[in-house]
Amino acid sequence: MTSAISDYAVIGDGRTCALVAPTGSIDFLCWPRFDSDACLVALLGDERHGFWQIAPVGYVEEATRRYRGDTMILETVYKTDTGSVRLTDFMPWHEGDSAVVRIVDCLDGCVPIGLVLRLRFGFGQVSPWMQPHKRGVIAEVGPDRVVLDCPVDVTIIDGGVHAAFTVEAGDRLVFVLSCSASTDPLRRRRPVDRLLKTTEAAWLGWIEAFDAPCRWTAAVKRSLLTLRALVDRESGGIVAAPTLGLPEIPGGSMNWDYRYCWLRDSTFTLTALLNAGFHTEAKRWRDWILRAVAGEPSNMQIVYRVDGGRQLLEYELDHLPGYRGATPVRVGNAASGQAQLDVFGELMDSFDVLAKAGIERSPRVIEVETAIVRHLETVWDQPTADIWESRGEPQLYTYSQAMAWVGIDRFVRAHVGTAQVDPALIGRLKVLKDTIHRSVCDRGYSSELGHFVQHYGADALDASLLLLPLVGFLPADDPRIAGTIEAIERKLMDGGLVRRKALRSDGPDEGAFLACSCWLSDCYKMQGRDTEAAALLERVIGVANDVGLLSEEFHVPSRTLVGNMPQAFTHLALVNTALLLSGPAIQRGGG
Repeated sequence: MTSAISDYAVIGDGRTCALVAPTGSIDFLCWPRFDSDACLVALLGDERHGFWQIAPVGYVEEATRRYRGDTMILETVYKTDTGSVRLTDFMPWHEGDSAVVRIVDCLDGCVPIGLVLRLRFGFGQVSPWMQPHKRGVIAEVGPDRVVLDCPVDVTIIDGGVHAAFTVEAGDRLVFVLSCSASTDPLRRRRPVDRLLKTTEAAWLGWIEAFDAPCRWTAAVKRSLLTLRALVDRESGGIVAAPTLGLPEIPGGSMNWDYRYCWLRDSTFTLTALLNAGFHTEAKRWRDWILRAVAGEPSNMQIVYRVDGGRQLLEYELDHLPGYRGATPVRVGNAASGQAQLDVFGELMDSFDVLAKAGIERSPRVIEVETAIVRHLETVWDQPTADIWESRGEPQLYTYSQAMAWVGIDRFVRAHVGTAQVDPALIGRLKVLKDTIHRSVCDRGYSSELGHFVQHYGADALDASLLLLPLVGFLPADDPRIAGTIEAIERKLMDGGLVRRKALRSDGPDEGAFLACSCWLSDCYKMQGRDTEAAALLERVIGVANDVGLLSEEFHVPSRTLVGNMPQAFTHLALVNTALLLSGPAIQRGGG
């Protein structure tokens, strides 16, 4: 059976990521980039669909693992009854071909090791043509070539590569799997010791820039390193997760493809990067946004490919049985075609956060801002999809309406009295800003229930309402906000964490949404409830796996992480909350 979602560690090179199980099996890898087809995808099926395992043969008494210091270099130590070995896994941070390096070091005794590599391209559908080579094995299919550099004898059986060998104390064997275009000349293998040294230096040199005061330094550093692994080195785009198809409900159908870049994450990302001291990465993310939005902001999507491309056609992989039977497995994301009003406010808030950090608005930013507010003038009161990308009927969602107000508010604050914007536009927007605020307070708030509601005309709660004080719509001590927070505590808490929506009565439920739990912690801080804020954040940190990674949700009944893994949105929320609770930090809110 595939390992639990919470059991996986991740390694990456800024172009793609691989998921590694404690069993020594790499069960998921898209090559050559995040949104390419997978060539190892046992995670969403079984061994028929592609994996690469190196592990002791027979009974393993104990397996422990860690990242080597503040890096994404994974070390797993296996203790057997005949000795112990360390398996070091990393993806070189260099300009050459993308590769996975696996180093077997025998620490003591004598340990038999088995290797199985089953490459299956096209998300597990296509077996490559394979041939032995003096370096090991070459596999080719269409545009792709994968080379296994192997220091031991291998055999090719039924489309898989197999090896069995024994290591003794002091032995060190290096295995390298590299990806290139099938039409490129075969490149020489680079010295692995040098690759390991430069990769370690790349991670350590980057994280050294983090020097913000923090009570949870280890968790924040691990989150920042994970986020860097999810940043495309070429474009600067940040993928929501390196995986697809991992269920939000165990065995359910909410199995989405998250290997893309969401504009909604923009403010959360920029706030985290800027507060942590990574201004260069923040500027690169801003520049990615501007390229993606292009020349017609009113026509922007909520999600794009890693390079800013717009085509995310959603389809189902019927040949994959899904993670532990959860189907369908989807590739692409139809949410790219949804109209979501809140994303315009998120983008405007992003530019405001950048300005707070001393990064001036460029003429291009002002042009985009102006186009957005002119668009908001015409669409602010139209029903759209919600922040959670529900596929039901569009509604006037309270959070989305509040974010329309945010978009107008940030523009007016930034440009009132300047010569860069038409004064007549500012005048209209001042009136519109007040109109939207009144509308949200009148129609999005239930005086009978004593809290804001999910959408106009509804009674239901939604955890996105926790963001209202965080974006400055109303202060945290406003009775309407206080009532909303109290209602969420009563109705959306599950195992000490926050759900997006209320528990269902007609079937299985998704897990508690970890980013929402961080938002409640932020609200506690704004209300002066510092002890409760810290306790809630520590609860979130406490459900991370053994190497500090978090997925989108935590399923309380089964006590396990669910959803795509690792999840950028969760790690961003953790960083923002930890820094907010630790000292002075750039905050949203327009003030």
